[in-house]
Amino acid sequence: MTDPYSPARSIRLRRPHLMRSLAAVLAMAFCGAVQAAGALNEARHRVLLQEGSAQIDVIVEGRGPALVLLPSSQRDSEDFDGLAALLAMRGFTVLRPQPRGMGASRGPMEGLSLSVLASDVAATVRRLGGGRAVLVGHAYGHFVARVADMEHPALVRGVVVAGAAARTFPAGMVEALAVASDPTKAREDRLQGLRLAFFAPGSDPEPWLNGWHPALRDVYRKAGAVPSKDLWWPVTNAPVLDLQGDQDPWRPAGTRNELKDVLGDKVTVHTVRGASHALIPEQPLAVADAIADWAAALPR
Repeated sequence: MTDPYSPARSIRLRRPHLMRSLAAVLAMAFCGAVQAAGALNEARHRVLLQEGSAQIDVIVEGRGPALVLLPSSQRDSEDFDGLAALLAMRGFTVLRPQPRGMGASRGPMEGLSLSVLASDVAATVRRLGGGRAVLVGHAYGHFVARVADMEHPALVRGVVVAGAAARTFPAGMVEALAVASDPTKAREDRLQGLRLAFFAPGSDPEPWLNGWHPALRDVYRKAGAVPSKDLWWPVTNAPVLDLQGDQDPWRPAGTRNELKDVLGDKVTVHTVRGASHALIPEQPLAVADAIADWAAALPR
């Protein structure tokens, strides 16, 4: 008869417990590795997409439904660093494709148009956004977002037009933009242009002395005219959030509802207090909350 207290008997009794403990440790290690991989995927990183003759440099962060942020005239997607972090914290995957000629984005510039830029956005949504996204276009970026909605409707859940100008630009704004974005102009003249056309009283315009791509001004100006605004401005497939600064000289008070008057109940107008045309660096929390709350309520 085997001694119940013999070493062999003790090992046989403990072996199931050891196996269960080992399995638990391995499971914990696996879960930790998965969580680490998920955290790495959620952290801000860059992806280079090859799409035909184009290379699209996309800044990616967060996890959840996709939001695509599109920058304003002559500026790149790094303007959205703060906003992207806030939106990622609200439970979104935030995608920031750099416009062609900015960051590491490359592609033919001859014949560049809003349709070509929209096709870059569409590729980003298909390959990184799960095939469907809310597009957030700031100023010039809303041209691209609206054309993407018109030409690629199956990919677009909604469009946020952030700091969109009136359909007819108010006098003096284009001239102020030209001075503000020109690094050869005097610093004080540029600051004056920024205060006039982009930043409300109490907002700091100095960070926007940097970050411009003036060499691309002409090519993007020409691209912004094709297709004609007459074709895309009165059309939308997706719901629209018209996000306006209450002190934006590009969007006088009398034009607050001009988009809603044309597109009807598809448009929600939301005004951000204490903001001008730059909008996002002026009131990032208010902008993030408005976008996140509206996007969360959209059908998937």
